[in-house]
Amino acid sequence: MSIKEVAKRANVSTATVSHVINGTRYVANETKMRVLEVMKELKYQPNSVARSLRSKQSKIIGLMVPILPNDTASFFFMSIAQGIESVLTEKGYSLILSNTKDDSAMEQAQVKMFNSQLIDGLIMAPTYEEHAYLDTLRTGDYPVVFIDRKPTEAQGDCVLTEGARGAYEAVAHLIGKGHERIGFITGSLGLTTSDERLAGYKQALADNGVPIEEQLIQAADSTNSSFDSGYRLTQKLITNHHITALFVANNVMTMGALHYLQENNIAVPDDIAIIGFDDYEWARVTRPALSMVKQPSFELGEAAANILLERIENPDAEYKEVRLPTELIIRGSS
Repeated sequence: MSIKEVAKRANVSTATVSHVINGTRYVANETKMRVLEVMKELKYQPNSVARSLRSKQSKIIGLMVPILPNDTASFFFMSIAQGIESVLTEKGYSLILSNTKDDSAMEQAQVKMFNSQLIDGLIMAPTYEEHAYLDTLRTGDYPVVFIDRKPTEAQGDCVLTEGARGAYEAVAHLIGKGHERIGFITGSLGLTTSDERLAGYKQALADNGVPIEEQLIQAADSTNSSFDSGYRLTQKLITNHHITALFVANNVMTMGALHYLQENNIAVPDDIAIIGFDDYEWARVTRPALSMVKQPSFELGEAAANILLERIENPDAEYKEVRLPTELIIRGSS
């Protein structure tokens, strides 16, 4: 089956069929529908590889996310992926997803894989390491949009959330409830997400005249931002530092913290008030329901996809950084 046979059956030129397939020129809707119906009848599938070589476009976008086993971050990044795909599908693009498991070596291997796929662009949540390697490792001239985390030593558009603002509002809320000994638990420092949330925590304390006590700040190491580390660091803060409130800037660690409180019959919020980060369904069904800082994950994906498509069309435009607002959801735990 060839494009000529489709054109003949639809009574149009091969150029018109090509424009319908590639979206390269306007085609009247009636003509377009006739061509698509003939393609369906003849079970014609365009040769995407040949088409990409001719047009220098594959209509494929790569997405790299850093998900560890048993990490609830998968919900966050899958919601981002859905937002990305909702935009790309309308524009005739396909999405290829890969998981770096937050490992720099695997991330670099995935970039090489995407090079072989002739992608038109890449959206990625970078790992902990610096990303100067991207300029030399990438083959082709496809653009990169960074999401959730801001990389070091790399150029590209960034779509992030206002993590510092979210942390600030959470801690200010706890202070407003009369708490001054507020523990802070976070994943590994050195990532912009963790660093910015810590900055928001400290700024809220400073702005409200509450002393910053470094021993109340507990960060997991790079290999242990997990349920178990949330449990362990909560135990450390309560046992050794007598906190009355807790802000956990990481979703899976929030679950670990809550498990410690429940296991030890520590009443929430009477004994310890707690606010976590990322608002998933499970946070609404705990007893009491958890107060959370909600991130607009789907919208983050939409924004990243739109910016990438703009970058493909206008590669010489100045790079931009977009920040989407978080929202503090107050429930019974605070």
